[in-house]
Amino acid sequence: MAEIASLPTYADVEAAARRIEGAAHRTPVLTSRTADERTGARLFFKAENLQRAGAFKFRGALNAIRSLSPEQRTRGVVTFSSGNHAQSIAYAGRLEGVPTVIVMPKDAPALKMAATKGYGGEVLLYDRYTEDREAIGRRLSEERGLAIIPPFDHPDVIAGQGTATKELIEEVGPLDLLLVCLGGGGLLSGSALAAEALSPGCRVVGVEPEAGNDVQQSLAAGRIVTIPVPKSIADGALTPAPSARTFALIQRLVSEVVTVPDAGLVEAMRFFVERMKIVVEPTGCLAAAAAFGGAVPVSGRRVGVILSGGNVDPAALASFLTPKAGTP
Repeated sequence: MAEIASLPTYADVEAAARRIEGAAHRTPVLTSRTADERTGARLFFKAENLQRAGAFKFRGALNAIRSLSPEQRTRGVVTFSSGNHAQSIAYAGRLEGVPTVIVMPKDAPALKMAATKGYGGEVLLYDRYTEDREAIGRRLSEERGLAIIPPFDHPDVIAGQGTATKELIEEVGPLDLLLVCLGGGGLLSGSALAAEALSPGCRVVGVEPEAGNDVQQSLAAGRIVTIPVPKSIADGALTPAPSARTFALIQRLVSEVVTVPDAGLVEAMRFFVERMKIVVEPTGCLAAAAAFGGAVPVSGRRVGVILSGGNVDPAALASFLTPKAGTP
């Protein structure tokens, strides 16, 4: 279990913002009159799909790599990820001259795997349904002397992810509600730290895929609940459990966790392509789908919505958005 002393604070988010400034994009906040009319709310979309490496994960990856000691930078780092964190570690490592090894599931999206290799990461494949990626990462760390930078269970990663919400609230002002995509909880934890400091009255709500509601179950039980590896088109949120660190922060700072079905993710993807002319991957649509589908009441409120990433294969995007035979 994570010690309380190891939990990041808003001061760490502020430090991360200074550390990554000039390298991570200050992504735009987008609005849509159609989305507002549809929901009865004022929605502010933080477009992390336009971040470097295509997702918010670059923030935490760069903050963690820039926080390494000189010896750690020389030896390199290892991580495990289905895609966006993998790409971000590889990209940040290339920018900083730090060798990177990434353990990826062999069924990870081809686009994300190719990008990770293209950024210079050494990719090692595993079976997410039969092998333990963390055990593989620990073994590689011990064998090669690599620093481990996991996708969410790391103070520097969490602090880096919180900079997206810091920017959002600085730009648009206080919010009534903040909707955040939720897998392992790094983005949600960091977002909640920023919201607590900058918009104290804001309710923070995490949004999981319906098939993978491990954090929702954990909050209800008051302890970490581990579920079988979920199956959903939200490939970036297929975690079986939060970490002790992220769960502690979520318990303390997050008002609620809700879920959305895959059909809601497809509907949100279609809206962004057709009405806002942007590409958002299924996982990146979790928070928006909660607003659009009514999983969280938003009418009459100022709502921040994190669009967490845009790394979806064009062929998969076309498949998602093409009506199936027999459907309207």
